Amino acid sequence: MPRYTRVLLLVLCVSLIGECRKHRSRKKRWSAPAGTHKPANPLSKKVVDGTKNRKVKTSHLLRIDEHDFTMRPAFAGPAVPVGVDVQVESLDSISEVDMDFTMTLYLRHYWKDERLAFPSATNKSMTFDGRLVKKIWVPDVFFVHSKRSFIHDTTTDNIMLRVFPDGHVLYSLRVTVTAACNMDFSRFPLDSQTCTLELESYAYTDEDLMLYWKSGDESLSTDDRISLSQFLIQKFHTTSRLAFYSSTGWYNRLYINFTLRRHIFFFLLQTYFPATLMVMLSWVSFWIDRRAVPARVSLGITTVLTMSTIITGVNASMPRVSYIKAVDIYLWVSFVFVFLSVLEYAAVNYLTTLRDGKDRKLREKTLPCTCGMPHTKTMMLDGTYSEEDANSLAGYTRASMVAEDISDKQEQMVVHLSLDNESTGTKKKGIRGFRIIQNTHAIDTYSRMIFPGSYILFNLIYWCVYC
Repeated sequence: MPRYTRVLLLVLCVSLIGECRKHRSRKKRWSAPAGTHKPANPLSKKVVDGTKNRKVKTSHLLRIDEHDFTMRPAFAGPAVPVGVDVQVESLDSISEVDMDFTMTLYLRHYWKDERLAFPSATNKSMTFDGRLVKKIWVPDVFFVHSKRSFIHDTTTDNIMLRVFPDGHVLYSLRVTVTAACNMDFSRFPLDSQTCTLELESYAYTDEDLMLYWKSGDESLSTDDRISLSQFLIQKFHTTSRLAFYSSTGWYNRLYINFTLRRHIFFFLLQTYFPATLMVMLSWVSFWIDRRAVPARVSLGITTVLTMSTIITGVNASMPRVSYIKAVDIYLWVSFVFVFLSVLEYAAVNYLTTLRDGKDRKLREKTLPCTCGMPHTKTMMLDGTYSEEDANSLAGYTRASMVAEDISDKQEQMVVHLSLDNESTGTKKKGIRGFRIIQNTHAIDTYSRMIFPGSYILFNLIYWCVYC
């Protein structure tokens, strides 16, 4: 028995020792040593949030919650100086009809608010977006005489706030504004316009807030690529002065002035050249025979209607001002020249009709008796006939009747020249005095010189005065 017992105890001890070793190996397999670490996967590495480890928050650093920012800096003290500078990004449009302009600009304000001062070992500023602007005090600058304006908000509000450790603040925003511009069109289209964008505080008078240009004339900068289709930008400059309101007091007002000169070439092509050509076209009727009534009348009416269309088109694109513009003077004088050319032919036609009636009555009175003469014609020639009519009667004698063969038929023409020496002498003075009136060819001849000469003289005076 003791032998079997010993063997059993030995087997039992060996099995216990084996179980202990298995347990130890299993524990080593599932638990690594404390000093060893497996290489971590870079994609699954956890990023540490640095803001949670910061000892001081931004709002606490600026001490926003400790102050009342509804009041201006140094409340009840001296006026807060607020410097302003502007960078013009684009001058979008100039409207003569609405008398306004549209401009996009970067508007920047500079002031000091000691409530925003913060300790900094590196003396570096902190930059924020528009969300902080709603929590602090900013100047209430607005655009005087503005019709429409807005702050760009794509993709977020275009507002920047930069705070320096000593409390200095830079506040910048991107704005598009449409403002009124009082234009003078008395020299249009040979004019120059000066438009002004005005900035002013709405609530604070000069005793609370002092607006000023931060660097004088250098406070205004422009993009060299700014250009307009109808205007040449001559210069930008800044001014400032006080504005008074009877109900509230004096305010500092800043001005952005820019001068524009209109390009004339567009109006030369669209207005001046067509009007001049219509006037020259009306002169063609002076070279057309006075008996061609349809040709001269239709030409005159066409030029008059064309001039009316040009005048209407120019006035449609302009505001209804109560004074006369330079282009109105040119167009209406051209219209008068065209209209006078029509009246000239009316006078020629009327005087020709009167003379033909008088000649007919005179022939009826002085017609000799041609009884028994088949197919006879009688013509009377006096001092009022032209040289062509007189030359056609060469070879005929006074108070004589000469028979001619006309074509194949034998016809007799009696020419009776009743030119009495005494009556001719008394009529010469009257004929000389009214030669131009009675001779319609002379009216057209003189018109060919008077009309072009007068129009050229008008153009010389016009361009010398307005250029």
